[in-house]
Amino acid sequence: MPLITSNMLGAKGGDDKTSQWMNKLMGKKLGESSNETTFAKSELPKEHRIVKDGDMTTMDHKPDRLNIHTGDDGTVQKITHG
Repeated sequence: MPLITSNMLGAKGGDDKTSQWMNKLMGKKLGESSNETTFAKSELPKEHRIVKDGDMTTMDHKPDRLNIHTGDDGTVQKITHG
């Protein structure tokens, strides 16, 4: 049986940067200030992009770039790095 470490689990491991951002952003909208339902855009890392449903994206890989995927209403639905 192969050994599986938490690093191999990615976002499910709970200790990587993607899961940390998921905990901060999931279900919130992006805005000017932070509260229970909104996260301030100014608190996002320098390398980020916001991807709305249906948006086209480049296929370049930037491991430090935070990709924030939002629904039609602007609510964060998914977080990835790359």
